[in-house]
Amino acid sequence: MNEGNILPKHVAIGSDHIGLPLKEDIKAYLNSLGIECTDCGTFTQERTDYPIYAKAVARMVSLKDAELGILICGTGVGMAIAANKVIGIRAVSCSEPYSAALSRQHNDTNVLTFGARVVGQGLSHMIIDAWLNASFEGGRFIPRLEKIRQMEAEIFQQEKQS
Repeated sequence: MNEGNILPKHVAIGSDHIGLPLKEDIKAYLNSLGIECTDCGTFTQERTDYPIYAKAVARMVSLKDAELGILICGTGVGMAIAANKVIGIRAVSCSEPYSAALSRQHNDTNVLTFGARVVGQGLSHMIIDAWLNASFEGGRFIPRLEKIRQMEAEIFQQEKQS
């Protein structure tokens, strides 16, 4: 299914307590594809807050310590919101493969999120496959991403001045 796109060698992954069982399955799945995973937690079923893990994974991707990131919580929405607060992150919450592929092709997403209460094991693998095997198309999408980078730079400057 690889459309000429080279699979990443290293993915950061994280979840809250709700996403923990699915995260463990996804780590094994990624390893079976030859992809190394850095697990940013959580490691227990004890109740915890998803922004902790969203920040850890997003920072790894932003700092280029991992090529891509995957985050799992109950719905995937909270993880996407939190991860998108990190400069340079384009996180998307997907519950089906089509949007996952298009998010890479059109938006050059670098963090994928989804919900353990929304997708099961098999569907999560299909979403991941579609996302990993898609690649940024460039062209008309480049100016759009540049506008996002400019927004991030403006916000960063405003925060520095306050």
